[in-house]
Amino acid sequence: MIEDDESILSSLKKELRKWQYQVKEVSDWQNIMQEFSNFAADLVLMDITLPTYDGFYWTARIRNISTVPIIFMSAAEMDPNAVRAIATGADDYITKPFSSAVLISKIQAILRRVSSEADLQEKVITVKDCQLNVLTNSLSCAGQTVRLTPTEGIMMKLLLLNLNKTISKERLMQNIWQGGLFITENALNVNLSRLRNKLDVVALKENLITERGHGYRLVMQ
Repeated sequence: MIEDDESILSSLKKELRKWQYQVKEVSDWQNIMQEFSNFAADLVLMDITLPTYDGFYWTARIRNISTVPIIFMSAAEMDPNAVRAIATGADDYITKPFSSAVLISKIQAILRRVSSEADLQEKVITVKDCQLNVLTNSLSCAGQTVRLTPTEGIMMKLLLLNLNKTISKERLMQNIWQGGLFITENALNVNLSRLRNKLDVVALKENLITERGHGYRLVMQ
């Protein structure tokens, strides 16, 4: 938990531990990345306003070394902060004040998704000359490799498994946010824009086609 409000920390730790989650909060604001690395978290809860830099900065730093799911918690206005959070690398966003039940549902949905990917017999999806490692969310094509976030990995897996077929926005959103608690076309568009930019690294940017009014299609001959 990268959050500096003691009252929020106290109540959330109590609630999370009821669900048998092991919780670690940042104790040294000068060494956030070291504490993150030492704890090896399965998921990060991130505030925006922090004592040193902000949540966007620390999310970008985490994304340089990890694809761990990140949920933003903020009292700031949903838009444009939610859009910026997702563009930076967050997987979900919740606005304060929120009920613990909603947060737990979001955490469970993300961890369930990550767990189901880890249990897959097929750890690597190979299509044409591209390989997607569903555990590390590493995408390799034509000799180039790019690391995706968990959300980007879900989208890429769906696109690869449905090559040359149009996938509706509704289906994408259902696969990404299984709990249905953070589903907006704006959030989906930001995620797809971020994915499209990363596909440029592996020469697939032009292969991701937008079917206006219908959805998206990954094209390969």
